Amino acid sequence: MKTTLEIPDTIFRRAKSKAAEQGIPLRQFVTEAVEDKLKTAPAAGQKPWIKHIGKLKDLHQETVRISKVIEQAFEEVDPEMWVPDFFVNETAATEKND
Repeated sequence: MKTTLEIPDTIFRRAKSKAAEQGIPLRQFVTEAVEDKLKTAPAAGQKPWIKHIGKLKDLHQETVRISKVIEQAFEEVDPEMWVPDFFVNETAATEKND
């Protein structure tokens, strides 16, 4: 089948040069390149990102560990944060008068 393609000049020149290096016509080079791309392309309906699921499974344990550390830190009470304002002001006034 004949068709017209718009290919950027730089890619066209590289493809034409590679085809010449291999001693084949540009038409054959482009046909082989498209065939190679189709072999590696995901089948219709497949999600290409799905092949990466599970590659970060080792991070799950680290995430759980970090979450526990954060939870423990938030369970600790910082007494300075829970002192009522009137007590802080009264204490400061008393210290000032001493």
